[in-house]
Amino acid sequence: MQIHFISGLPRSGSTLLAAILRQNPIFSAGMSSPTGSLYKLMERGFAANNEAAVQINDDQRRGLLRGLIAAMHAGSSAEISFDTNRLWAARLPALAQLYPESKVILCVRDVAWIMDSFERLYRRNPFEPSGVYDFDVNGTVYSRCGALASGNGPVGWALNALREAMAGEQRDRLLLVEYEELYKSPGGTVSAIYKFLGQEPFAHDFARVEYSASEFDRNLGAPGLHDVSGAVRWKTRKTILPPDLFAIYGNDQFWREPRRAA
Repeated sequence: MQIHFISGLPRSGSTLLAAILRQNPIFSAGMSSPTGSLYKLMERGFAANNEAAVQINDDQRRGLLRGLIAAMHAGSSAEISFDTNRLWAARLPALAQLYPESKVILCVRDVAWIMDSFERLYRRNPFEPSGVYDFDVNGTVYSRCGALASGNGPVGWALNALREAMAGEQRDRLLLVEYEELYKSPGGTVSAIYKFLGQEPFAHDFARVEYSASEFDRNLGAPGLHDVSGAVRWKTRKTILPPDLFAIYGNDQFWREPRRAA
């Protein structure tokens, strides 16, 4: 089985992209997987503060990490599997050794609209504290966006990982997929992905794309977080963020200026 990776920014279309790709029977794809979390746990097990780590050499480390990723996809009958996790953008040197033929798709979106999307989800479920914000019930839209944008927050961390990926030595194995382009031109975007992967075209049905992870979303206190249903269609809307807050995050699309990323 071939394995490729989907990473990038949250709320930027990775679930939609997975829902589209999985229409092709040779592909297996889904929402963000637990593989990244397990990978980090294994990395910590290799650290010097684990007294047994001295007994593990680099070849064994590579074998264990590759085996973990392979095991997480072993139940699939697909020829090609995509593992989705924001971690992968920050692990490109390791992926280049573990899976030298793998490619990485990075989903990106205007940061202000990412914040808007998280806030819409929060307001859609006003009576249920969200794990996205560590179940904090004392926040405002300002503190919620600040938490998301912090260095360890889901948006801030992913932005830094994206910067690292685009400035690194593995740039040639990356493909950026813009959220807006995926919605406005799903056929063209998916065709570019197939070309990037070296795969034959497939007739996808963009009028009926379905995906749901309702149990996961409920446990997180964020119902609807990974719901995809219906036609892929761009919808223009107004932001629900205060204007000053929207402006703060409206000018950080560095991936459109490669020299800034490098």
